[in-house]
Amino acid sequence: MKRIIDNEQLNITGERIKQARIKANMSQQQLSNKLELLAVYTCRGSISRIENGHRAVTDIELDAISKVLNVSLDFLFGRE
Repeated sequence: MKRIIDNEQLNITGERIKQARIKANMSQQQLSNKLELLAVYTCRGSISRIENGHRAVTDIELDAISKVLNVSLDFLFGRE
């Protein structure tokens, strides 16, 4: 059964997360590991799907990602 939301962007922050992660010279697995230290359990595959816009990202994940990558939430939302 095909999902109604197939091929739709599920978040607007994925590309900015990817940019910040690459700028921080961090792999998806390294980001996942650092998030786990903040008790935010997001596997490498989920990070890939978030960056590609194929997975929604929670507010808790966004906050932790911004801290790990040392960027503002405004940057992640494209307001900077």
